[in-house]
Amino acid sequence: MKLLPTLRSLAADLDALPLSPTRHGLLSDVARAVVEDLRDRGASTLTFICTHNSRRSHLAQVLCATAAVHHGLVGIVCCSGGTEATACNERTVAALQRAGFPVTRAGEGDNPVYEIGCAEGVSPLRAWSKVYHADGNPASGYLAVMTCTHADENCPVVMGARHRFSLPYRDPKESDETPLEAATYDERLREIGAEMFHLMRRVREEIG
Repeated sequence: MKLLPTLRSLAADLDALPLSPTRHGLLSDVARAVVEDLRDRGASTLTFICTHNSRRSHLAQVLCATAAVHHGLVGIVCCSGGTEATACNERTVAALQRAGFPVTRAGEGDNPVYEIGCAEGVSPLRAWSKVYHADGNPASGYLAVMTCTHADENCPVVMGARHRFSLPYRDPKESDETPLEAATYDERLREIGAEMFHLMRRVREEIG
């Protein structure tokens, strides 16, 4: 698989961004679990969870899948969910489009499905808001990655998860309806993207 041409410069950029030592440690724990899955099962599923499954969890899902393609990894499945369902926020979609992801709205209503392209010759990712254990997400054996402190603190048990990790990000919602809105969402996309690319690079290095 190859990344879409519109994403190749973004991938190179995100793959080179530095991380803090604290985040290195958190991501190393996730990487070890992914490597264990790949060696034992030939596949690893990560479900990124935030409260409403509207912003950070979708960004993490899309960027992790993109990073896996960039690093030539096979068997990485990326999902997202919330402790409650709302909608994939339109500002999240706009940030992905600005970054170079082609996005198609595949449904109507208050919680439409968005199809997000990532790689050549493969089906697009499907993004919509749902609870983390909804149909379409894994029921067991997955790695739960908590992307917000609220979900982490208020969801003490993640049903069916093999491992659970806390990897919180600041909510870009704080900038909604302000002049800093687009810049804040773009910044969060790059922050999450840098960490997802680091994570997948670590996995690739570990499995050789």
